[in-house]
Amino acid sequence: MSIAVGAVSALFLTSLDEVTALRFQFPWLLYLLPVAGVLMVWAYRRHGGRAEGGSVLLFEAIRSPAPPPAEPGAAVPRRMAPFIFFATLLTHLCGGSAGREGAAVQMGGGMAAAVCRWAGASERFARLLLMGGVAAGFGALFGTPLAGAVFALEVLRPGRLPWRALLPCLAAGFLGDLACGFCGATHVPLRITFQSGSTFWGVLGAMDFSLLGKVVFAALCFGAIGRLFVFCAHGLSGLLARWVASPLWRVSLGGGVVVALCVVLGTRDYLGLGASSADPGAMVIPAFFSEAPASPWAWGWKMVFTLVTICSGFKGGEVTPLFFIGAAAGHALAVVMGVHVDLLAGLGFLAVFGSASKTPLACALMGVEIFGPTHGLLMLVVCLLASAVSGGAGLYRRPHAPRSQHAPADDADGRPATAENPPVLREE
Repeated sequence: MSIAVGAVSALFLTSLDEVTALRFQFPWLLYLLPVAGVLMVWAYRRHGGRAEGGSVLLFEAIRSPAPPPAEPGAAVPRRMAPFIFFATLLTHLCGGSAGREGAAVQMGGGMAAAVCRWAGASERFARLLLMGGVAAGFGALFGTPLAGAVFALEVLRPGRLPWRALLPCLAAGFLGDLACGFCGATHVPLRITFQSGSTFWGVLGAMDFSLLGKVVFAALCFGAIGRLFVFCAHGLSGLLARWVASPLWRVSLGGGVVVALCVVLGTRDYLGLGASSADPGAMVIPAFFSEAPASPWAWGWKMVFTLVTICSGFKGGEVTPLFFIGAAAGHALAVVMGVHVDLLAGLGFLAVFGSASKTPLACALMGVEIFGPTHGLLMLVVCLLASAVSGGAGLYRRPHAPRSQHAPADDADGRPATAENPPVLREE
């Protein structure tokens, strides 16, 4: 399963590069964004079934698997993988500001669900397979197998990791990443040059109290930005659902707003992933790690574009836009406070996503895998601080959210509640 998810992730990354290149070559594709949204939503509502639930459906299925006599993995439809694959490509072809982690997670979950049915897996093993699918997809798509494994555990119950699933998720993350790399997929290289030649202890010695204070202040800002993103995402989704009852009109309205924002601002820097551009001077993620000037409000505009795109019904995800938002905010703070730009850009890159998704440990490990272990302790502290001030809600779960109606609540150890094992109520 993990090898298959890694291979499909490589195909997805290659396809994503191709559709992005087509958008750069044919700028008029942006004006088809409302039409693309209507086609996408129509296909999901007509043929997608439960796949429309996306990542939230997948995570709820792992937390509360369907009880017998339901088939193991039945809560996650197999069609989730192909639907999210093509829907995400369509979003990026026409310039929607979305990510790719939604595709990674849902492709892994959908393929794992197919394996569950084919193998006749037990309920317990089906949960492990679904978690492994998430780890393999995330690890392969970002080239971070350790972070993918911990993300699959941490996103389910923030602060209460199901450690018994760690070894299968580690195996899935590494196998998925190896398969993706074997198929020729590459990732955008990023680097923190601040004290890059020093040892771990040398970096700590170079941190004076002034710099540490500025880093702590930046961590609090990153947490506030993550909290703002989650609050606006939940709020805007609810408002649009009440104001525009038809999903088709809702997505076409969102596409039209994105097009109008591009025309009014006179820039397309906030479209797509934000990782590359045909314009050498465009604001993209790697540019925030350099001393090149950038708009201090780039993070805010990227947030607006992403919220409108995702909340109106387009598919993709929020992770890579959150990387953009965090790196842009870190660049802006570094310029104001006189700190090394690449240091705060890298920390913001990790912390804003970690605070929004409530996965600080996974994001700290991601930082070690992407930037190296030199600043590992600083990354962990910043991600934990940002997550601590970001509130109780997250991207994939609201605070005190009701559990799925098709399954009983889990107990405090993550086991399904039964007559012999009654559910334990707890605050989140």
